[in-house]
Amino acid sequence: MKGLGVTTAMVAVQFLEVGFNTMLKAAMSKGMSNFVFVVYSNGLAIFVLLLASFIFYRKRSLPPLTVSLVCRIFLLGLLSCCVQSFMFTGIRYSSPTLASAMVDLTPAFTFILALISRMEKLDLKTQSSLAKCIGAMVSIIGALIVTLYKGLPIINALSSKGQPSEVLLSLQSNWVLGGFLLAIGSLCLSILFIVQTWIIREYPAELIVTLIAGFFATFQSALVALVAEKDPKVWRLRSNMELIAIGYSAVFLVAARNVVATWACRKKGPVFVALFSPLGMVIALVMGVTFLGDTLYLGSLIGATVIALGFYAVIWGQAQEEKTIENRGICSFESSSAKVPLLENKGLDI
Repeated sequence: MKGLGVTTAMVAVQFLEVGFNTMLKAAMSKGMSNFVFVVYSNGLAIFVLLLASFIFYRKRSLPPLTVSLVCRIFLLGLLSCCVQSFMFTGIRYSSPTLASAMVDLTPAFTFILALISRMEKLDLKTQSSLAKCIGAMVSIIGALIVTLYKGLPIINALSSKGQPSEVLLSLQSNWVLGGFLLAIGSLCLSILFIVQTWIIREYPAELIVTLIAGFFATFQSALVALVAEKDPKVWRLRSNMELIAIGYSAVFLVAARNVVATWACRKKGPVFVALFSPLGMVIALVMGVTFLGDTLYLGSLIGATVIALGFYAVIWGQAQEEKTIENRGICSFESSSAKVPLLENKGLDI
């Protein structure tokens, strides 16, 4: 049941992320600075996290913070600032479609980094480890199929007029530079998952870790914005779309998503969390066809099926590993409990 809860939470996060890139692109097309956006969204998220922390920890005691932990959380905030800055700047120069494609590199980066940092053990002799390895690779292949192979149309769009995506894609952009920035952002996101897991396994207080990291990220992003933006007018919000994008990002992405991702890293590890990135493309595909009348192509259907199979393989492998650990714990508990009465009887005889 615990595994089901983590999976459900991560799927819900992917639903929250669907459509945000398009919303952000629309806000930036009206003149909003992506650097200023990062400052405002992180700053507003701090107030949300402060309120949530006060309510949640009102009657709970917190683990003690050490200097080493604060330094690691500072690094976490820096990575969060880098991820948002690179991703949002990449979207400005390219498109939300390319952003969704490049984020699918995150599972591959995270899997390699987790092996290097020994957070993941690769033992191909066991079925669970083999399933996780194959599932991760299959999910990445599925994401590439969705991105690179179009194929024949299966369900035609009802109307191609007035599509927001066409308006956004018609904007002039530096595609190569945008793709490069998005790839760097995906790498930073993978490192962030590793650092999150490193911190949260020693300090299991997700809200506090996210709150402190948010303070650092706000300060760091403000310095970046002051250097990158010379015109003080960019700090002025001019449209409702900008306000909606900032509020949505602060509440659902910076605050809620980071808390859920940190909690999931503690429960399941960084690779499990990163694997949900390709799932966001599948969700966006289904919602686009269902609600927006987008055209469904053969490549998208094949890629989504491949992603689902790979995702299921990793979930199965994770469940088998947890079952093995539980069985070992039960066996050790039974062996130790069988010895305890003998020791107690011996003490009583004496």
